Amino acid sequence: MSQQAVSPDEEDTYTFDDLTVVMGTYNEEAAIGTVLSDIDAETDGRANVVCVDGSSDRTPEIAREHGAHVIEQEPQGYGVAVRAALLAADRPVLVTTDCDDTYPMDRLGDFLDGINDGADVVSGDRLYDGAEAMPAFNRFGNHAFALLASALSGRRVHDTTTGMRAYRRTVIQKIDWTENTGLSAELLIRPLLREYDVRETPIAYAERAGETKLDPLSGGAAIAKSIVTVCLEERFR
Repeated sequence: MSQQAVSPDEEDTYTFDDLTVVMGTYNEEAAIGTVLSDIDAETDGRANVVCVDGSSDRTPEIAREHGAHVIEQEPQGYGVAVRAALLAADRPVLVTTDCDDTYPMDRLGDFLDGINDGADVVSGDRLYDGAEAMPAFNRFGNHAFALLASALSGRRVHDTTTGMRAYRRTVIQKIDWTENTGLSAELLIRPLLREYDVRETPIAYAERAGETKLDPLSGGAAIAKSIVTVCLEERFR
């Protein structure tokens, strides 16, 4: 275990009452209701949900109908929304997810178990089992991102851009997050290179509901730039 990790013997065991699920939402009315219902079913309605929303469709209304706390903002990109959601959460364990029904909410208990086992970050690895539902170009890009991050960080990572991770809130609070399109990679790399206990765990990945918002070429270039920037900043900080 790393220097900054907290032994499970030194704290209370976390339950779903200690969990906030956070997400940035942008025109996801096709899937948001399903995702929130799945969260409620897995946690017996005990987890908080925070959505930071810039939608022009019914996404925020649907989210509120399911009991989520919705923070509305002008659309400024993925990272801006997710960072705002993370910082708005007030429970000791946070789980990020996307709102397009691609991530398995029935694994929330497993992620919480990982935190209770002493991890500071539990990161879902979509690529372990192949991620066949992911478009081939995206799948290739995600493997390339992982290789790039591994080479620059000196640590083997398998999925740098997954949207599903669990964090101790103290980790989120202690790091200044700077990236936007590449925030998902930054949320893995900075804790890893600061010697937090970061663990990857295989997860299933489903075909998304609704249209993707990220252009694979320009978005991919932005993510690659973020990986290089964050790795260099952390190696020389």
